Amino acid sequence: MTLTQQMITIALVVLATMATRFLPFLLFPAGKPTPAYIRYLGKVLPAAVFGLLVIYSLKDVNPLTGSHGIPELLSLALVVGLHQWKRQMLLSIAGGTVCYMLLVQLVF
Repeated sequence: MTLTQQMITIALVVLATMATRFLPFLLFPAGKPTPAYIRYLGKVLPAAVFGLLVIYSLKDVNPLTGSHGIPELLSLALVVGLHQWKRQMLLSIAGGTVCYMLLVQLVF
């Protein structure tokens, strides 16, 4: 990339970041109630993202080769257990990721 291309790329990234930060405040001002479909998306999208993450993580697991999916299964069980216990998505995702990395690096 030339210097000009780099500067244009950086400017576009800054512009896109600023737009995603400021656009919600312009579309949904403080004095107006939040539309029902936005509240609906706020309720269903976290679970949808969590499900998508699980599917993406398990898509290439082959129980007939390698570790037979044991690290994935144990990590998934930990994710479910943590989520049932604390109901905090970030803790569940981080716990499962750390568990998987430790199992893959140290055990399997």
